[in-house]
Amino acid sequence: MDRSQRDALLITLVRDIRERLDSASSIGVAAQACADSGHLVKAIEISLDVEQILYEVTTLLNAVSLLHRVKGADF
Repeated sequence: MDRSQRDALLITLVRDIRERLDSASSIGVAAQACADSGHLVKAIEISLDVEQILYEVTTLLNAVSLLHRVKGADF
């Protein structure tokens, strides 16, 4: 993989991370709205929807980290 391919991949990974974090943030806002209105059980149910997203973000972040370590100071 040359530098331009690696850079394109990193851009894609970072974009994917941001998109998933935006989704997680939206879920957090919805959960907070439920909690504020007294619907705690629903707030917890909604909050749990973040679990898969966080797993995916962690995996993507690990990929970014690995690419960074493979080529070190090239970035």
